[in-house]
Amino acid sequence: MGNRRDGANVTERQAAPAEGKKALTSDQRNAFLAALLGWSMDSFDYFLVVFVLADIAKDKSFGATATQLAFITTATLVMRPVGALLFGLWADRVGRRIPLIADVLLYSVAGLLCAFAPNFTVLLVLRFVYGVGMGGEWGLGAALAMEKIPVARRGFFSGLLQVGYSIGYLLAALAYLLFHSALGLEWRWIFVLSIFPALITLLIRARVRESEVWEATREKLKVTRTSVKDVLLNGKVIRRFGYLILLMTAFNWMSHGTQDVYPSFLKAHDNGGAGLSAATSTWIAVLYNVGAIIGGLTFGTLSERLGRRRTIVTAAVLGLPVIPIFAFDHGAGMLALGSFLMQIMVQGAWGVIPAHLTEMSPDAIRGFYPGVTYQLGNLLAALNLPIQQAIAESHGYSSALLWTVVPGLVVVAVLTAIGKEAKGIRFGESAVTTAPAGAQ
Repeated sequence: MGNRRDGANVTERQAAPAEGKKALTSDQRNAFLAALLGWSMDSFDYFLVVFVLADIAKDKSFGATATQLAFITTATLVMRPVGALLFGLWADRVGRRIPLIADVLLYSVAGLLCAFAPNFTVLLVLRFVYGVGMGGEWGLGAALAMEKIPVARRGFFSGLLQVGYSIGYLLAALAYLLFHSALGLEWRWIFVLSIFPALITLLIRARVRESEVWEATREKLKVTRTSVKDVLLNGKVIRRFGYLILLMTAFNWMSHGTQDVYPSFLKAHDNGGAGLSAATSTWIAVLYNVGAIIGGLTFGTLSERLGRRRTIVTAAVLGLPVIPIFAFDHGAGMLALGSFLMQIMVQGAWGVIPAHLTEMSPDAIRGFYPGVTYQLGNLLAALNLPIQQAIAESHGYSSALLWTVVPGLVVVAVLTAIGKEAKGIRFGESAVTTAPAGAQ
């Protein structure tokens, strides 16, 4: 990467040093808090399904096999790019605020109705709908938050926003432990929980003003007689779109590779599993999500000093030495330490992404661009879990983790290193028809 800062040198000097010391305005706080809560609740509801799948399968009145139920998580992933596309294009045409309010209403209602699903078919349809809402939330929430956050503080708030996913996972684990394991409530009651924080998100989001960056960009589009289609079909924008999809595929492969099969590895008594109790495994999940939160905040903040690319590469490379205590059974204590450290690195790299993707997005399509590239990468990485399961059955869980996580970390580091960044760019001041200066 050398000294190449990819057009960020000028823009970094433009950012006033004092900007990083000012307190956020109420509008900035509300925009960010709504994005954080929205993303956290998306994750909370998604991982609730993961925790209660076995309980739903045991519900004879529901009438579904474990194999059928496993497909409802796939349904959510498949529809996420659709949501990113629909809500993203809508937001670039009419502004961020209204589509985000509609989005939170959609996924809140769909999540709540899962508690009343009478059969597998209805639950599957609701998870398809929920996937649309989940797909729209991240891109739009990140775009609005990053457009309002001061330039010099994007790194920290990028990390804080992304750890919302880990916060949701952590809350889902704690909710399952409390309401199912401790209080003995059936799985339907747990879904009801998601409506309350979602309503709080909606109330906060209703108070957020429209993005000033979007308003300025719309005026420029009118003056220059440029359409969103013109921006989308720009050759440089298209090439970078393809690159970012590859990058997000690698990121999602890395993340899912370290998370999705890991609870099974901790609990399994066959195929080289650690054979831990369900309670111990869940508490380890709580611990490594705390690590994820620490990593996102630490590396997100660090990216303001090191740059976006160098920070991501550092986090990914530091994950490699952790593999021996993460993927091989040395007892509950070492596995807890290994997974804790791994999530610091993996989610540390992720903590840079909200700032990095929004900075790499043209002003005119920032509602569409980050969310669609992220969600398409997530969809392409969805084969990770079946591949890991197949390897675990034939060669053991340790091999499944080793053979998928190591390539994921390496590819993330390489793709990031050969790419570019636009750290410090001031949204709304670049040409609306092209990529930010220096971007891939």
